[in-house]
Parts: sequence; structure tokens; C-alpha cells
Amino acid sequence: MVLYSLLLFLCAGMAGALLAFPAARDILALAVRAIGMRLHARHAAAAVASVTLLGGLPLAAWLVSDAGGDESPGEQAYHPVNLQVAQLLDGEHLAPPQPLPPLAFTTAEVTLVRPMLAGASRDWALLDDGFSQRLLQVFRIMREQHGYDMALLEGYRSPQRQDQLAAAGPHVTSARAYQSYHQFGQAADCAFVRSGKLVISERDPWAMRGYRLYGETAEAVGLKWGGRWAMMDFGHVELRAIGN
Repeated sequence: MVLYSLLLFLCAGMAGALLAFPAARDILALAVRAIGMRLHARHAAAAVASVTLLGGLPLAAWLVSDAGGDESPGEQAYHPVNLQVAQLLDGEHLAPPQPLPPLAFTTAEVTLVRPMLAGASRDWALLDDGFSQRLLQVFRIMREQHGYDMALLEGYRSPQRQDQLAAAGPHVTSARAYQSYHQFGQAADCAFVRSGKLVISERDPWAMRGYRLYGETAEAVGLKWGGRWAMMDFGHVELRAIGN
């Protein structure tokens, strides 16, 4: 590559000299004429072909190398959106946060919004590892970049519990057993922690701002956010197969 660059530089310099100095053009014309008189036409054609080849090789190499940019073959496959995603893909394994005490999930505010939350599973070990690592990455970004601590309200959900929630009405969920990513450990409902207490209500401006940031962050690491559904579920995220 260095040799090609040097040849290209020399060719460019010669071309510049010919363009800038008429005397150089005259000298070149005389030289070509003299060579043409001495060479047989067949030899002249071979000489022209050789010059073209020698000049074209560095130019072609430059064009090919430029088309590929500065990337090596291994670098072209994926460009992470941000540092957090890069760390995730590089194999960093995050640990779940310390769980809140059970009473935190049965306060009057929480029960008003999520009356059936007491029986929910918050066991991170039951979640799909690929999903849980993305969700933990979201938790870390929300804490470090936006100042929001988060908690898992419900992760894995058994088929029986899914049917129980569906029976409570469409305002809870319209998905029955095995119609939800919760049954596969690839969905979670989350909320915020402020002064040691869960904040779920969307009427709280602080929480509503947090949900927006949470949705953007979740989507940045490849999760689907329930805040974009017709029946919006701001705390819900899930990991779907590509194209779903």
C-alpha cells in the first residue's frame, strides 16, 4: 500500500508539472517524438500499454482501498450505537441490583396502580440472559446518565398467572398464556425508586419524564418498549426476535 501511494504521488507530481510549466510539455513532446521515430509501431504500442499499466495500478489500488474506507473485514459487520451497547456486546456481565424489601411492592400507591403485583416474580435468574443483560444495561444508563434508580416489578410470569391477569380484564392485559414474552423470560415491567419508595404512577411528572428516557434507552439496546403500543404500557419492555 505504501508503494502504491508513492507511485500515485509521483504520477500526480508529474501531471502537475506538465500542467503548470509549458516548457515541460515541450520537452515531453520532443522526447515522445524522438522515441516514436526510433521504435517500431509494435514496440511503441507495448510501451504505451506498459505506461498505462504502471500508472493504472496505483490508481486502481487507491480506488479499491478508498471504497472500503478504513475498516478491516472484521470491523464492517457491526457498529455499536454507543459505549454502553459496545460494552454489552463485548461480553460485560452486569449483576442485578439489590432487591427492594417485599413491603415496597404493597404500599397504597403501588397497589392502586398494580393491585396484583404481590404475586409477581422478581427473580432475575428466571429471565433470559440476553434480555436481562440488556435490561440491566438500561438500569445502569438510567442511573448514571439520568439520575433514575429503577426496580424490577415483574419478570418471568407463569402461564397460570398470565391467564389470571388476562381474566382481570383488558385494562390489565389482553394476552393469555404463552401469548406474552413474560412466559419466555424475555419481558419485564419496571418502575422507578425515589427516596426508597416505588414510583409507578404516570401522573407523576418526574416519573413520566423517566418513562420517556427509559423507553429511549431500552430501544437503544434493542428492546421493544410498551410505551409505543396502542394500549400504552410505559414500564414494559421485551426482547423480540429480529423482524418482530
